[in-house]
Amino acid sequence: MSVREVTERKELANFIGNTWLASKGDEVLCRDPAAEDRVVGAVPDSTDEDVDAAVAAAAAAAAEWAARPAPERGDLLSRWRELIAENADELALLMTREMGKPLSESYAELGRARGELDYTAGEGTRILGDTIPSRVAGQLVYTLREPLGVVAAITPWNFPAVAPIRKIAPALVAGNTVVLKPALETPLTALALATLLRDAGVPEGVLNVVCGRGSSVGSRLIADRRVNGVSFTGSTGVGRTVAETVARRLGKVQLELGGKNAAYVHSAADLRRAVDHIATAAIQATGQRCTAVSRVLVQDEIADDVVELLSGLYSSYRVGPGVDPDTQVGPLINKAQFERVSGYIETGLEEGAVRTTARRSLPDGLYVEPTVLDRVTRDMVVAREEIFGPVISVLRVSDVDEAISIANDCDYGLASVVFSERLDVAMRYTQGVQAGMVHVNHGTISQPHVPFGGVKDSGSGAFSIGSTNQDFFTNTKTVYLSPTVI
Repeated sequence: MSVREVTERKELANFIGNTWLASKGDEVLCRDPAAEDRVVGAVPDSTDEDVDAAVAAAAAAAAEWAARPAPERGDLLSRWRELIAENADELALLMTREMGKPLSESYAELGRARGELDYTAGEGTRILGDTIPSRVAGQLVYTLREPLGVVAAITPWNFPAVAPIRKIAPALVAGNTVVLKPALETPLTALALATLLRDAGVPEGVLNVVCGRGSSVGSRLIADRRVNGVSFTGSTGVGRTVAETVARRLGKVQLELGGKNAAYVHSAADLRRAVDHIATAAIQATGQRCTAVSRVLVQDEIADDVVELLSGLYSSYRVGPGVDPDTQVGPLINKAQFERVSGYIETGLEEGAVRTTARRSLPDGLYVEPTVLDRVTRDMVVAREEIFGPVISVLRVSDVDEAISIANDCDYGLASVVFSERLDVAMRYTQGVQAGMVHVNHGTISQPHVPFGGVKDSGSGAFSIGSTNQDFFTNTKTVYLSPTVI
């Protein structure tokens, strides 16, 4: 694979059936967020015919792929993982060019993607059923896990490699075929990954990538009755539409949605180290990730110290193009996101929040300075809505019960954090907070073999990684086996 195969194509095309299939859709230019006049590549805003061709290819390949032994499917994922490692330099640069994140984060993301592939490849030997005692003498009752068939995967722009792999890998190892619609802002990495899977030896039609807008391409894809399951990651509003559409035809749906994640700082032997964890969790991907810490709930008696430490860190971060090795915070993905995040900062100040990070000069373009807002109250917009940028709100609390109350006083329930030297406080918070994942005395960095997902408006359906992935990507069949007619 060469990234040039993806970025330098003159013909608009999707990757369907292991080959490039020309599209009559309009051209969409993929631009570098660090320099909007720099074009990284082009993809089609695909037509209905393109979507139909992708689904048809997946449907045609489904039976043969499902019949392949699951351990062999896992072996193919292992080979894909190796090819991703061999092409990490090209892939990381492409990811930074089309998404804007620092190059170091792109390399780290590829490492995470390989970790998830490593675990998921092993799932080929762990697609297990159960034997169940029968009430009938001589009869064997057992369950099997079988693939859904065709899975549609719709992924966001903030993690161009991990987001597609997190859906493709568990779907394929379970025996499904896939139609992937990557985010229109970052489709090139997904296409490059697809060519690597082709090079790893995946049969034609097992993975197909169709590019375009969610309102047209995504809508047609999820409404197709040949698509047996839909795995979506994105905004909560769009997720509701996906769930409604798929429910009308009784399809299976999995949603990974937004977050407004809180970190409660009760106490810490090393307060600076705790703040380091919070800041790292908040600033990665320029705050454009669903698990970013967005609210810090801190005990009154240590609040001034936490704000000082956090503001110092945020003020020290180097902002610039992701390809610059000194950059720690890159640009936002596009102008709409830039205006959204800038608007939230202004709204917070208008509502009475206090900015504790100084204004500073930034490069021209889609850059927002890392911002700490202190004296935020639970009713403020910046305390309740997902900002998706390098902005963190500090709310002062008197005890763990008030922290739990504020943490739960929002629509989301993805991740949460508690720092405490007291086990009883940590356990009280862990048990009381409404979140799919809780981290004690460290940031919101998850692990590639552990279930990942949220509750409330942050998610619906089985989690996509870890041991729960099979709950979505397979159906259970129960077999009653009697050796002769009873």
